[in-house]
Amino acid sequence: MTRSTGSTRSIGEVLSTLRTEFPDVSISKIRFLEAEGLVEPERTASGYRKFSAADVERLRYVLRAQRDAYLPLRVIKEHLEAIDRGLEPPALSAAAPRVPQASLEPADDPDVLAREAFGPDAAATLRLSRRELCEAAGIAEAQLREVESFGLIGEPSATGHYDRDALLVARVVGELARFGVEPRHLRPFRTAAERQAGLVEQASAPLLRQRGADAQARAEEATRELTALTVRLHALLVKAALDRSAGR
Repeated sequence: MTRSTGSTRSIGEVLSTLRTEFPDVSISKIRFLEAEGLVEPERTASGYRKFSAADVERLRYVLRAQRDAYLPLRVIKEHLEAIDRGLEPPALSAAAPRVPQASLEPADDPDVLAREAFGPDAAATLRLSRRELCEAAGIAEAQLREVESFGLIGEPSATGHYDRDALLVARVVGELARFGVEPRHLRPFRTAAERQAGLVEQASAPLLRQRGADAQARAEEATRELTALTVRLHALLVKAALDRSAGR
């Protein structure tokens, strides 16, 4: 339900659109929902409302939640706030929003990892509370504190939320714990990652200093490729070390 930059509609046009599903909706109802902060249409210089497609979907969600689940506005607001943080809209019979399944599945291929890190999807923000992070990652609060103490995930944002990177790291740490691997054992991974990042930055620095219309695009592509190569090399070296240890 992100704000669209496409065409907009007047409040009358929105009313006509919604009445196909909600015959009882009125302009007064739409204005009330706006006053309650459930939708925030843009305004023209003369004060007329301009509803985006995302605004209309937001209104549709509110009206369905009221009609089908009899949810109070307070609960609907909580759902919308969770949606704005990148969580999946909850089923109207569900107790809480859910983390999208795609956000729980990190890529294994180094090239895909690099594209995820630097591609357009990286800007899609998932913002989780501390409790939501623990639940989605399958770890306890004490484990999260330990993960943070060893610097395996960064500090939460100014609003107290964690992003998708924090979620993926916490999930892997939780899975490793099943094999007896504790966060304190993982400090070498953080150190190695910081060194790899420094190497990528050093190698891409000359490209970043270049000028020209496509200089930035070339620099970003080179950074993606360097990242994929370092991740692939790390995986190969770990495998080779395990092979030597096993006598293969």
